[in-house]
Amino acid sequence: MKAVIVTGGKQYTVAEGDVIYVEKLGVEAEETVTFDQVLAVVDGENSKFGAPVVAGAAVEGKVIKNGKGKKVVVFKYRPKKDSKSLRGHRQPYTKVEITKIAL
Repeated sequence: MKAVIVTGGKQYTVAEGDVIYVEKLGVEAEETVTFDQVLAVVDGENSKFGAPVVAGAAVEGKVIKNGKGKKVVVFKYRPKKDSKSLRGHRQPYTKVEITKIAL
């Protein structure tokens, strides 16, 4: 069984046992999180598609860890002006393992 969920403004296709990286959630490690914005649940002939969400469907997951991604370097250079700036950014994320897809 697979499901399409929405979190952090992005859509993810998940199945039970999958590990996904989502935008940071306000949940500590080893806690459970429930995604109730489920756009579709696909299970062979028993597929359900929402308009916009499937009523009563939920996807549960266990938070494995919170962390930061790799550093992205932002370098601005202005030719002939003797001006440059260097800045870095690390996007926070939450690593989640999908445990159950419920209808």
